[in-house]
This record gives sequence, structure tokens and C-alpha cells, in this order.
Amino acid sequence: MSSKFKVQSSKLKAARRSPAVGGRCVVLGVTGSIAAHKAVDLASLLTKQGCDVRVVMTADAQRFVTPLPFKTLSRHPVVTDLYDEVEGWKPAHIQLADEAALLLIAPATANTIAKLALGLADDALNCIALALNPRAKILIAPAMNGKMWLHPATRENVARLKRRGAQFIGPEEGLLSCGYEGIGRLWPVDQVAARALELLG
Repeated sequence: MSSKFKVQSSKLKAARRSPAVGGRCVVLGVTGSIAAHKAVDLASLLTKQGCDVRVVMTADAQRFVTPLPFKTLSRHPVVTDLYDEVEGWKPAHIQLADEAALLLIAPATANTIAKLALGLADDALNCIALALNPRAKILIAPAMNGKMWLHPATRENVARLKRRGAQFIGPEEGLLSCGYEGIGRLWPVDQVAARALELLG
């Protein structure tokens, strides 16, 4: 195990002992990337650390993984549509935007990052981001083709989101699903979880 992984592992173990994590609401946004299946492990890790994980999936994400494992591991219904109903009168996306301590988008595609940067609100995830309470933090874990990540449009969108206070983790280099070797892989999920727990503090 590399020294980098050892450090991240120790951070994750330390976070497990932190009582501040318990009961905090993490809205986990899952978007349409081949890495979407890794978000299942991320939901499991965060739930085991006492986080109240609420999963929101885009339509494209559901082409790669179904809502069922997220529902089972988070112990909550999964929001898959802007018009999903919850108990009470408040729309699901507004309720989650109000309750979130952290909006974690993993994996985040170039399309989702662009929508966030432009403030578009055409699905549940982007509506949550736009209506997010000012106390909540935002952590984005990109995953995409390397040329898409390095494209000036994506770089401008990332810079714009960072200026608004959003934080990014990754992507990392390696063999991509498209067959290219380079930057674009989702950051290891244990390290994403450790960073999320740090932000919850």
C-alpha cells in the first residue's frame, strides 16, 4: 500500500471515531458515467460512518446502475425524477436542498459540471444544487474522458464553480473506459469518502 493510500486510510479511520459525523445529511448526486457503479460503494462507506445519505440519480446515471443498491445501502428512497413525491407538502428536491450539510456529486460528468456552472435546473440534482442552503458545502468528484476534462470549456466551468466555493477531488490518471490512457478517472472512493467526512467535520 502506497503512503498516499495509508494517509487517506488513517483519515477515514479517524473520521469514523468522530461524533460530529453522525446525523449529517449528505446528498449524493450520481450522474451518467461508467464510474456510477463506484458510487454504490461510496454510499455504503458514508452510511457506515453515520451519515444520512440521500441519493439523487440523473436519468443518464440510471443507464449504468439501478437505484436499488443505493436504496438498500442508504436505507432511503432514491430520487430519480424532479417530480418524485415525499411525505409532506414540500417537493423532494427542496427538502433535500434544505437538509443537506454536504452536496457530493460523484461521479460528476462534464455535462453536469457545465449545468452547475450555468445554474441550469432541468433535473432534480441541478435543482438541489441551485436551491442548496447556504450552510451546505459542495464536493465534486469528476469522471470523464481526458480530453473533455482538459477542454477549455470544462476548465472554465470548474474555475467558475471553485470561485463560488465548490471543492473538487480528482480526477486521477489511468486507463479510461474509452480506451485512452490519461487523466479522467474517478478518484478512489475511499479517499472521496474521507474528504467528504473532513468537510462535514
